[in-house]
Amino acid sequence: MENTATTEIIDVTVIEPRLKHPTIFDRFDNLKGGESLIIHNDHDPKPVYYQLLGERGNIFKWQYLEQGPEIWEVLITKLNLEAGETVGELVAKDFRKAQVFKKYGIDFCCGGKKSIKQVCEEKGIDSSKVEQELNALPDTATGNETDYASWEPSFLADYIVNVHHKYVREAIPALYEYTAKIARVHGSRHPELLEIAKHFTNVANELEAHMPKEERILFPFIKQLYEAKKNGVKLDAPAFGSIQNPINMMEMEHEIAGNDMEAIRTLSNDFTLPADACATYTVAFKKLQEFEDDLHRHIHLENNILFPKALEMEKEVIK
Repeated sequence: MENTATTEIIDVTVIEPRLKHPTIFDRFDNLKGGESLIIHNDHDPKPVYYQLLGERGNIFKWQYLEQGPEIWEVLITKLNLEAGETVGELVAKDFRKAQVFKKYGIDFCCGGKKSIKQVCEEKGIDSSKVEQELNALPDTATGNETDYASWEPSFLADYIVNVHHKYVREAIPALYEYTAKIARVHGSRHPELLEIAKHFTNVANELEAHMPKEERILFPFIKQLYEAKKNGVKLDAPAFGSIQNPINMMEMEHEIAGNDMEAIRTLSNDFTLPADACATYTVAFKKLQEFEDDLHRHIHLENNILFPKALEMEKEVIK
């Protein structure tokens, strides 16, 4: 655990309500990479987590020191994002590296804005082993791996909608049915199935609300940016301000869905079937694993490729 002896403690209970979050944000913004602060509160400060993630992005580590019922303390550490390429950037250049990260349970999509060193320290993994396996990949990428990073942003946005959004919409109804059925039939002997069904409902609800926002607002604006850049035109700033604002919100929602899928993997012991698994049980776990694999690639294409391209284009074409 980090040394908290000299870490500033913010006692939120003595701060005027309207100043609580602004005070925390101000102190966080003044931290340097690697520095921390502690929030002391009389209830779970989870809303601060979501606001910080939404407005600042995935640039911090959130660690509970105490979790109630009377006292809640959270250690917030600002990540040092200059410490080498991030996991997401590495996978954006060569998607084969995703298989190495998956082997070690390293999140390359929702939590991809961390270096190998940082994520290995958090998980207690030997970073030299991970780097050794990454370096052992052949120099020449295999011919069947698509170079998404070279695609035009407009084409990539359309691809995400037509391939990944389409897959999610088609997969959800069947997975609702499968997870509910196995929870109902096998839940008495395998109570984890009741939790798995709840987590999948959370994922489905999150994505069904999330995807239209990308399709109606964010992706069309990314296409506008691309056309303006291609034609040498300058655009007025949109009503939502910088594109960083909707991107932060989308990344926050990706993280929420990713956390639920991670919980499903943990509860299912990496989708391991018990001896009494029926055909539906088997199909449900197979489809959940397929869904997770697709979601990882889906979110990777957005967080690590499309969104960084959009932020670069905005710098060039917004007045």
